[in-house]
Amino acid sequence: MEETIAGAEATQIPKQRGESLLETAVRYAEERHWDVFPGTWLETVDGVQLCSCGDGACAAPGAHPARPDWATQATGSATVARRMWQKQPTASILLPTGRTFDAISVPETAGFLALARMERMELTLGPVTLTPDRRMQFFVLPGASAKVPDLVRKLGWSLGALDLLTLGEGTYVAAPPTRFGSRGAVQWACRPTAANRWLPDAEELISPLAYACGRDR
Repeated sequence: MEETIAGAEATQIPKQRGESLLETAVRYAEERHWDVFPGTWLETVDGVQLCSCGDGACAAPGAHPARPDWATQATGSATVARRMWQKQPTASILLPTGRTFDAISVPETAGFLALARMERMELTLGPVTLTPDRRMQFFVLPGASAKVPDLVRKLGWSLGALDLLTLGEGTYVAAPPTRFGSRGAVQWACRPTAANRWLPDAEELISPLAYACGRDR
């Protein structure tokens, strides 16, 4: 099934994986103004897909930074992004958090429960990713990492009791259509569109997310 990204106008992303990753990375930088950087990639050895990092027990094969200085490598330039993926067309697409957005990460079951509740509340959502390791990441305005612990406490929850993580400066998320080894590809649960270019604040989403995580325990 082909992925589409709706911007000013919908654009079909090519089926070829290498071309798809390059063009998609460029589009994220060009249309969404997100910083991007290439991560590791998958290599087929004796019919088995392994991470380019060389670790046979890699926890996120083909979907983590390829170098320790990845934060300085990340770019918002479409031209630089194109050049980086031309060097390694099958590299994963990683987006640093703490810059144009933070992300709130919750288990998939809690995420879908929260999405249904947010729809009933008529909340405006930013993009939301769904990963093969069954996590959902809700994109919110930067600064969420500092706010969320206090917001959760005010709701009567202990952050340590909830499987709710905030991803801010120094971390990253994998963007569609990045693949996690044989487990599948990252997908959009809520696609980037012209309507959600302006991201919500963590405070707007934390109540349904914390409630859903509490229910999911």
